[in-house]
Amino acid sequence: MSNRALLVIDIQESFRQREVWQQTLHPDIADRADRLVSLARAAGDLVVWVLHTEPGSGGVFDPESGHVRYLDGLSGPEPGDVELRKTAHNAFTTTNLQQVLTERGITELVVCGIRAEQCVETTARVGSDLGYRVTYVADAVTTEPLGGLSGEEVVERTKLVLSGRFAEIATIDDLEAVAASSA
Repeated sequence: MSNRALLVIDIQESFRQREVWQQTLHPDIADRADRLVSLARAAGDLVVWVLHTEPGSGGVFDPESGHVRYLDGLSGPEPGDVELRKTAHNAFTTTNLQQVLTERGITELVVCGIRAEQCVETTARVGSDLGYRVTYVADAVTTEPLGGLSGEEVVERTKLVLSGRFAEIATIDDLEAVAASSA
């Protein structure tokens, strides 16, 4: 096992149930994330699957809705992976993620998922503050237009505010190239 973990954050059917999903930047997010999952498994990295829940809300994030499950087409967990359910924006505050990472000697995080500027960014920031080396995979996130910005502009803004402060910015191709050169 390496000292790195891939966090697959909120790639769940709840988002596809929302009308705004029609405007999502990368509707193929499951395929993009699966490329990272394959890389992580080949490298012996821990894969952590995170789902967002809002119990009792009656909405699409309420587990009773049936939508709090991995996005159709996503490979999903295998034995040895970790699965967490969170109720906060970041993957640390309402889960035992930090304990799991500490117990396994993890010092590096690779993050991908849904809502580039919300749950993925917040997890990257908190992870950095906790001392992890964080890589934000900019083409393995998705989001919708927000506040007059297109989905692409939201991701660009997120890359700008994270880079050099909270995370290194990479693409799937970058990580595949590094893996190929290390093989």
